[in-house]
Amino acid sequence: MDDSCGRALTMRVLVTGGAGFIGSHYVREMVRGAYPVYADAEVVVLDKLTYAGNEANLAPVADDPRLTFVRGDICDRELVTDLMARTDVVVHFAAESHVDRSISGSADFVLTNVLGTQTLLQAALEAEVAKFVHVSTDEVYGTIEEGSWTEEHALEPNSPYSASKASSDLLARAFHRTHGLPVCVTRCSNNYGPYQFPEKVIPLFVSNLMDGGKVPLYGDGLNVRDWLHVDDHCGGIQLVLEGGRSGEVYNIGGGTELTNRELTERLLAATGRDWSAVEPVTDRLGHDRRYSVDITKIATELGYAPKVDFTTGLAATVEWYRDNRSWWEPLKQRAALAG
Repeated sequence: MDDSCGRALTMRVLVTGGAGFIGSHYVREMVRGAYPVYADAEVVVLDKLTYAGNEANLAPVADDPRLTFVRGDICDRELVTDLMARTDVVVHFAAESHVDRSISGSADFVLTNVLGTQTLLQAALEAEVAKFVHVSTDEVYGTIEEGSWTEEHALEPNSPYSASKASSDLLARAFHRTHGLPVCVTRCSNNYGPYQFPEKVIPLFVSNLMDGGKVPLYGDGLNVRDWLHVDDHCGGIQLVLEGGRSGEVYNIGGGTELTNRELTERLLAATGRDWSAVEPVTDRLGHDRRYSVDITKIATELGYAPKVDFTTGLAATVEWYRDNRSWWEPLKQRAALAG
């Protein structure tokens, strides 16, 4: 960017939910210079710091002068409008995202995922931002017995969480079609990696197994998920930010489909435990059987390809949780007390 005199201006990026698992990885990578086009960008993180948001996730880059942290709610129109006025591009991660929590109570999911996204889109429109990337999930497609979803597949969400995300996707589409807002939507498969909140399956299983505890396996354990390392996901988001066509949806997948039983076997082997540590539990209500995204579009248009081999990535993730008890133990203790 240049001003009217030809002087270089600093790009300003607003990252919502930037203290969460995926958002914080994206912020750390951007601030460290992993995305050359944005190597000098100023990054503003807006995060409410709910149970899953953790400012400690940004500690490795917290002292960088290009990073600003703002604690606040994406539903706060006044705050969002103020931040958006000084923003060039938006990467919107902020969301309530845990399916089980949405089943027990969906109000927060609708409020944050739908109203919060609408608040951001409206403010972005008024501020005339150059690009808005809305980060969504493959769960909006529902479940698929065989083959893989393309971006044109109908949205058939089956949980309150995925329904709220599908609603936000449609709002993003509507703001582009109605107002011309330069929005792209990304839909990812299941993420894993360091700094993931320990209610999610991989960090929950790893931490329980390392402590000699048991792990729950839903139903028959044959539900299938495609696994995507968080670094590959964030790299794909950056490709969409830099080159994605406005109004388009891009699937981002990892290419490793496993049943929950197969994943459990790998985690047992990685932690030196056996099947006596597995406790079968009643299947989740409305549990989708299989997810699988077709990544042809983002691969063809933007050159995306997952780089982290699942075996290598899982081993590194297990090692990270083994070496970073000081990060996850307090989170599990607080969750236990709250429960």
